[in-house]
Amino acid sequence: MNRNKQMENTQHVVVTGIGTVTPLGIGKEEFGERLFSGETAIAEIKSFDTSTFSSHLGAEVTNFNPRDFISVKNMRRMDKISLMAAASARLALEDAGIKITEENRDRVGIILGTAFGATDITVQFLTTLFTQGPASVNPLLVPNTVMNAAASHTSIELGFRGINTTITHFAVSAENAIAYAMAEIRRGTADFIFAGGVDILSKFFYESLTKFHSLSPQNRGKEACRPFDEERNGMIAGEGCGIICLESLQSAIDRGRKPYCEIQGAGMGSSPIKPNEWPQNTDGIKLTFGRALKNTDSAINEIQAIFAAANGDKILDAVEAQTYAEIFALAETKPLITSLKGATGESFSGGGIRACALALSMEKNVLPPVVGLTKPAQPLPFIIGEKKVLEIKKAVLAGISFGGTYAYLIFSK
Repeated sequence: MNRNKQMENTQHVVVTGIGTVTPLGIGKEEFGERLFSGETAIAEIKSFDTSTFSSHLGAEVTNFNPRDFISVKNMRRMDKISLMAAASARLALEDAGIKITEENRDRVGIILGTAFGATDITVQFLTTLFTQGPASVNPLLVPNTVMNAAASHTSIELGFRGINTTITHFAVSAENAIAYAMAEIRRGTADFIFAGGVDILSKFFYESLTKFHSLSPQNRGKEACRPFDEERNGMIAGEGCGIICLESLQSAIDRGRKPYCEIQGAGMGSSPIKPNEWPQNTDGIKLTFGRALKNTDSAINEIQAIFAAANGDKILDAVEAQTYAEIFALAETKPLITSLKGATGESFSGGGIRACALALSMEKNVLPPVVGLTKPAQPLPFIIGEKKVLEIKKAVLAGISFGGTYAYLIFSK
C-alpha cells in the first residue's frame, strides 16, 4: 500500500464546528436547547397559503435575519436557500475558530447537499419566462436556478477557494455530502471542508408533495408527524440548513481545538425500486449498514444510538424499524433509536441538521426524544417522552431515500 493510500485509510476526520439555521432555532445553542427539551417546530404554515391543499402544517425557519451573518453587498444576489447556507457555514466557521486568510483560503472548501434546490426561484423564473418572455426575466434570478448556487454563494461570501461541490441525491444528499467531505479530508485535498445540507419550503414544492400524497394526513386522521408510531399517517415538510466543519484530528490538535466527535466512515447502497417509492424490504438497508460497520471496523455491539431516517411515512418507518430489529436480533445490546423529524419535519437534505444534532449529542452525552411517538409500532428501544442521558461512544446517522438509495455514517467519541 502506498503512503497516500495508507493516509486515506488511517486519517482521523473530526467535527470541530457546527452551524444551524433550522425551524428549532438559529445557531447551535438555541437549536440544541429546544431539541433536547423535546420541542417541535411543526405548526401551521405562514409563508404561503395552504387553504386549497389537504395539508397545512410545516416546519418553517423563523426569526432568521440574514443581515446578522451576510454582507449587504452579497445579500442582494442571494436567494432564500443561499442565505440559509451561507449563514450556517459562517456559524460553523466561527464555532470552529477558523479565520479565513490569503494563506489558507485555497485549502478551505464546501460540499453541500440539496435535494431540490431553490424551487421558489425556479418557479418565479419559469413563470416570467413563459408568460412574459425572456426579455422580462430578472437576470439576478438566473444564477440561483442552478443546484450549486447555495454552495457557490457561500464560498463567495466567506472567501473559500478550495473544493466546491454540490450533491443532489434526493433524501440522502446531505449524508453523501458529508461522506464525500470526509474522504477528501483523508485524501489531503483540503484542510477544512464545510459539509451538510440545505432545502427550503416553497408553495410549489409543498403542493407537489400533496399531489404525491406524501404529507400527513395521507389517508385520514389528525395531521401530524409521528415517526415509528402505530398511528402515523405521513410526513410533515420542513426546511433549514445544517453544516459541520470537518478537518483532520491532527489539524484540530495543532490548533488546540477540542472536536465534538469523529466521523469514522460510511456505507453506501441502493435497491432497485421506482424513483418516487420508499424501500419495500430491508435487504438494501441491511447491506448498507453492514458496509458502514465493515468500513469502520465497528462491531455490532459497539453501536449505542441510531439517528433514524423515519419521518412518519407508513412504508419508510416500517421498513427501517424492521431493518434494526433484524440487524440487532442477536446483538447483546440494542442501540437507542431516535428521529428528529417529529421536531424539524422532513426537509430531504435534513441529514445536515441531523449530523449537527448527533455531534451535539456526543459532546453533551444526551440523546433527543422522538417527538410525536407515543405508540411504537415495533418493540424497539425508542427514546420516548424525554431526552436520554448516555455517554455515547459510537452512533449511527441513517440516510434512507425514496428511489432506494442509502447512506449510513458512523460517528464516534
